[in-house]
Amino acid sequence: MAETKHRVGILGGTFDPIHIGHLMLAEAVRDEYELETVLFIPAAQPPHKLGRKISPAEDRYLMTVLATCSNPSFEVSDIEMRREGPSYSIDTVRALMRTSGGDTEFFFIAGTDIVREIHTWERIEELLEICPFIAASRPGCRPDVEKTRALLGDLGVRQIHLLNTPELEISSTDIRERVARGASIRYIVPREVEQYIYKKGLYR
Repeated sequence: MAETKHRVGILGGTFDPIHIGHLMLAEAVRDEYELETVLFIPAAQPPHKLGRKISPAEDRYLMTVLATCSNPSFEVSDIEMRREGPSYSIDTVRALMRTSGGDTEFFFIAGTDIVREIHTWERIEELLEICPFIAASRPGCRPDVEKTRALLGDLGVRQIHLLNTPELEISSTDIRERVARGASIRYIVPREVEQYIYKKGLYR
């Protein structure tokens, strides 16, 4: 009888800051795909944001820890922060596979806004071959996912799966702008993250 593998979701991102939308996305995918764990991985140097101003990696990592610590199925990894250079997802997944001992099946979790860009990612075909994508989509966003699948051909159709998730219009950009102008972010981010942002003076 074949040995059952552990099922782990990977949710990477800048998390500047992490917010309720990220947590809802992770929990929806965890529940639907019966994942044991969702691994949040803050990017140290996001390749698509090179040259842009982002908060220090340590702050983004600590906010992610604060946001996820109440859920026993959520974990945070600093794997990309311990590696020099841009944070390419293929390198991260390869490293996770090496350390897992071959007994873990990984699933890459991404929102529609991310999925529509993955055809431009570093070695995306190689990444899709070893790690299926779960495209968490709000109602009405399916065409974006289907377009990406078509761009990537048979591999995209086979390895990118669509999951409708609760509609929640929240973005990290909006949160940063709200903090900058002194507007409330209560209930948009976890309370601990809100307190951290104010204590550290982020986004002012």
